[in-house]
Amino acid sequence: MRFIGYIHNGARHVGAVEGDHVIPLGEVDAFYADPWAATVRADQVVERLARAELVEAPPVPETARVFCVGINYRAHGDESREHSGLDTPKVPMIFGRWADTLVVDGDPVPVPPHEVGLDWEVELAAIVADTVWAADRDTAAQHVLGYTVFNDLSARRKQLETAQFTLGKNADRSGPIGPVVVTADEIDDPDSLTLWTRIGDSVMQSGNTKDLIHDVPSIIAYITDTVTLKPGDVIATGTPAGVGLGRKPQVYLTPGDTVEVEVERIGVLHTPIVSRADLEL
Repeated sequence: MRFIGYIHNGARHVGAVEGDHVIPLGEVDAFYADPWAATVRADQVVERLARAELVEAPPVPETARVFCVGINYRAHGDESREHSGLDTPKVPMIFGRWADTLVVDGDPVPVPPHEVGLDWEVELAAIVADTVWAADRDTAAQHVLGYTVFNDLSARRKQLETAQFTLGKNADRSGPIGPVVVTADEIDDPDSLTLWTRIGDSVMQSGNTKDLIHDVPSIIAYITDTVTLKPGDVIATGTPAGVGLGRKPQVYLTPGDTVEVEVERIGVLHTPIVSRADLEL
């Protein structure tokens, strides 16, 4: 099943995508109280909504945590070392994003005024299905509800000024997610998916999750010996080589650009880049 979030009567809802229509599955918190039951229930719902008429929203609770993994592709580790001074991590390098940075397909993202631009990072993201504590690596994948595309748009000046990533990874509206969540039963091999970033006709990133240093089960096991994961939490698994920071000369997204990130079997996520002055927040 593929599903999205959308706004109805001022509240965030979840719906299953069926062609150009969406099957309502209820408010987001009720959906994540038992998402497996909700996906089964989709076959019993008669109502259909035109997707084009919906105001889409991130497909997770507003209280969701976003756990990002830094330097988690071998080739990206090589290009990052020069700029960050960090060696390839022996364990998952986790940093957090605020849920209110999440936006959806087509939403404009502003460049902070003191950045030369934003950097792109295509990522496979996993959505957590249930409450998880002390997961075993061999069974951790059972806790994944589905997979989606994430673009970890980064304010590099702020990110690299200190050893802490928080501000550089939490610029307003800088977490595009979507265009759908594909349930895990439809992704039989998440460790063999191709990822791309494109700006216009130029392919900026092309990688494959085979190059991941730490796979999704390992990340879940690592997080949950310290932090309990909750339904709807997001795990963004890192980006392959080809970010703007690593290019010579460096390249960044500036107002007027549109960046596309894609993960095989999930879809393409489009993000127009704008000036902060042109966007009301």
